Amino acid sequence: MLHVVCEDKDFSALERAFEGEYSADCELSIEVVIVDKQTIRDLNSRFRSIDRVTDVLSFPTLDNIRGKRLLLADYPLDTDGEGTLFLGSIAICEEVAKEQAEEYGHSKEREFYYLATHGVCHLLGYDHMTEEDKQEMRAKEESVMSKLGLERV
Repeated sequence: MLHVVCEDKDFSALERAFEGEYSADCELSIEVVIVDKQTIRDLNSRFRSIDRVTDVLSFPTLDNIRGKRLLLADYPLDTDGEGTLFLGSIAICEEVAKEQAEEYGHSKEREFYYLATHGVCHLLGYDHMTEEDKQEMRAKEESVMSKLGLERV
């Protein structure tokens, strides 16, 4: 089971939507933080050397895990002592999410869930640097968004 920890938003539906999208012998957890434009710009500049506002940033703790079964025994330093494996953190800019929802003509809820889904995919090792990787990641995102009933229109 995936646990999404966020002080500002309930992502329990996202937790359920990711069931079957990964393989693990343990509980998984991620942190989602909702931030403002200045904070996301600072994070983007500090960690990616890109001095501009963005919508979502992911900070994975594990490398090269895409499509692999996650075994607790393989990551003893990344667990919380209770058998939960921490995958990383996601920062979502609330202002940009709202602007993009308006721009794309869909709900703020759909945009927040899409950005969170995108971030979780990154934490699970997916990326969009090559066209092949992008197609694989988009398929995963669309599968999750479909389970949420938030498909593209």
